[in-house]
Amino acid sequence: MKEIPVSPLPTVLIPGYFASAREYLSLAHDLEQLGVATTVVPLGYRSWLPTLGGKPVTPVLEIIAQTITETCARYGTTQVNLVGHSAGGWIARLLLGEQDYMGRVWGRFAQVHTLVTLGTPHLSQERFTRTNMDFVNTSYPGAFQQGVRYVCVAGRAVSGLDDWFARQSYRLTCGQADCWGDGITPIAAAHLRGAENLVLEGVWHSPRRQRQWYGSPAVLGQWVGYLDCTL
Repeated sequence: MKEIPVSPLPTVLIPGYFASAREYLSLAHDLEQLGVATTVVPLGYRSWLPTLGGKPVTPVLEIIAQTITETCARYGTTQVNLVGHSAGGWIARLLLGEQDYMGRVWGRFAQVHTLVTLGTPHLSQERFTRTNMDFVNTSYPGAFQQGVRYVCVAGRAVSGLDDWFARQSYRLTCGQADCWGDGITPIAAAHLRGAENLVLEGVWHSPRRQRQWYGSPAVLGQWVGYLDCTL
């Protein structure tokens, strides 16, 4: 893997919805090989069960917040970089916010230097996710937090016109099926206004079926350089 100048700040990696930390250990290892001290948020499948049916993601936020605190203490820093895959990206945006969410204000923006989202659906038409997503986008639209660098990475692997599953997913996410995306998240939903928005050709949403995804070594080099310390 090509050597790339990266951040001396540690990175906290947030799994996607209903994914466990072990699915990201290979990506964490590759980041470590590039000199990025990486901690995967210790989520398991059961961590997501309380959020089913569009319920608050508070239990997941608690685990992420604790991981950030522990990572800062371990490395003697006041900030980390966050990398959120899929739903992990919009949940991270909620974590940065200063408004009351289900009786609690998280306000972790000062602890985050850069937020990189990988294939994150930053909007949704799906009824079970609308409550949380509408709160995030109404309260913290676009690259909301000044002082936090937002980098949104989208994959362009399949058109909704060519794949039934992608077509259904794109329609549920952005209300449009005839568009391009990573097979799960359409490009239009993966980007935020005011962020540094990237489109990576041939990149699929997840590491299943041996396809190239955001964490593949050949793809990693296209976004890891954004984990720097210069705004």
